[in-house]
Amino acid sequence: MEERSPDTRERIKQAALEEFSEKGFLGASLRQIVKNAGVTTGAFYGYFSSKEALFASIVEPHAAALMGRFMEAQTTFAELPEEEQPTRMGVESGDCVNWMVGYICENREPVKLLLCRAEGTAYEHFVHGMVEVEVEYTLRYMEVLRRLGRDVPVLSESLCHIIASGMFNGIFEVVIHDMPYEQAKRDVEKLRSFYTAGWMKLMGE
Repeated sequence: MEERSPDTRERIKQAALEEFSEKGFLGASLRQIVKNAGVTTGAFYGYFSSKEALFASIVEPHAAALMGRFMEAQTTFAELPEEEQPTRMGVESGDCVNWMVGYICENREPVKLLLCRAEGTAYEHFVHGMVEVEVEYTLRYMEVLRRLGRDVPVLSESLCHIIASGMFNGIFEVVIHDMPYEQAKRDVEKLRSFYTAGWMKLMGE
């Protein structure tokens, strides 16, 4: 039996990254991954319990980093005194989006697996999860504005979902099209400006 080693584990993960990137989780062959890694199937199971566990070992750190930073921005803003929130609107989210663009560009291959190749895994709806959180906090902010005396029209949850989904999918075009960092940063800043102007229009500002 092969002795377990960090080098072998990393060799398996690298072979898996290439196979998943080419074929997606569902299309990837565990047999091919094992072959490309130069280990036996028996040795593989000494490191990972399944193909999905292997996929998770690659993408989970990046899913946790992206969602963690996103949630930090949401909660930091929501915990501000209500009267301060309108003047701080967009600051935390802007910092978060800028960070995300940089993170994506530094970790392109595993992030692309997370966002584009995860069908059939627990990560399949990762972006949808972000959208749901964005909608929840957007509706909360609208209530804050009303309590502050702003005349904010009632927007349906479904509309907020459509807008948030469009924004996040737009941001993640950085991944899909392998944009260079400077271009990605520039384009996403303009995308945020576009959505900010749209929100202000809808909120009657």
